[in-house]
Amino acid sequence: MTVLIGYLPSPEGEAALQLGFAEARLRKTTAIVVNSPRRGAANGVTTIRKQEAERIIALGAEAGVDVEVEQPPHEDDLADTLNRLAAEHEAQLIVIGLRKRSAIGKFILGSQAQRILLDAEVPVLTAKA
Repeated sequence: MTVLIGYLPSPEGEAALQLGFAEARLRKTTAIVVNSPRRGAANGVTTIRKQEAERIIALGAEAGVDVEVEQPPHEDDLADTLNRLAAEHEAQLIVIGLRKRSAIGKFILGSQAQRILLDAEVPVLTAKA
């Protein structure tokens, strides 16, 4: 069993890390931090480097949690990627960060967070920065 944490380098991602580590500690389990860049997207925006992954693992250790970082690429459907990883790792919970977007922004761009919330096969906990 584990807690799966969706992470992007942003204030919302940091909030998800803190909440996810707290949940993993409460549940006495490990945390898998998922940084899943979209195929074809600019790497500088969403991909984390080795040094950032090491920082995340160290933050988990400070919180008393064993952490693994995974970076599987996804196509257009991050929700499917998280569901697949949740099943593979027998996740008890998915933790994601949320940011405020306008209704027009959601309509035009869609909402990955909304898809994750609606399609997840395990409970989803959200964090705001």
